[in-house]
Amino acid sequence: MATLLITPAADAATITPTPTPKATATPTPKATATKKAVAAKKVVPKKRAKKTLSPSPSPKWPPAGFKSNGEVFAKIPTAKELIGTASNSAVLTRQLAQLVDGVRICEKYSCGAVQIASLTGCTWWEINANLVGESSVDNKTLRTFGTIRTLVKATAARQITTVLLISEENLALKHIVTGISAKCHHDPVGDNTASSTYTPSK
Repeated sequence: MATLLITPAADAATITPTPTPKATATPTPKATATKKAVAAKKVVPKKRAKKTLSPSPSPKWPPAGFKSNGEVFAKIPTAKELIGTASNSAVLTRQLAQLVDGVRICEKYSCGAVQIASLTGCTWWEINANLVGESSVDNKTLRTFGTIRTLVKATAARQITTVLLISEENLALKHIVTGISAKCHHDPVGDNTASSTYTPSK
């Protein structure tokens, strides 16, 4: 906080008249001004009170919109949420930027996404999903066109990870990714390194 102190002006003056003798006709001398010395007011700086910072509250758990099964939590993000997450995730941004025949992968193929987390952390994750759609233009019966299996690397306790689920079916066919299941593993990773596999139905 800034404080403005107003002090008397340094050039303030008082006038002392000089008496005029009666017997003489000499002109009366003009009064002369004398300046009073003004003592400078000492400004004492105020001591600033020390502020104590209170700790940030713990993030809400489980996060809004997540469904749980035991220690595992999962949520299907909206398109807006996925874009927002990608803006803060270099991995997700690279995945979405992959090109297939000069077109971004999820603008060519049907894709889905899921956000996962665990209370205790996982050594690796296994995500499975189905790609479902109408049998043909004339046949509106829904059928499974293929399955997606995605393996994800280890996550810490309560770490939220967004997983992109990519098929190899043309987006124009308007298939949807559904039946998503997420498994949190605690055994050694072994050969289960991060990967994504699409298997068309026979």
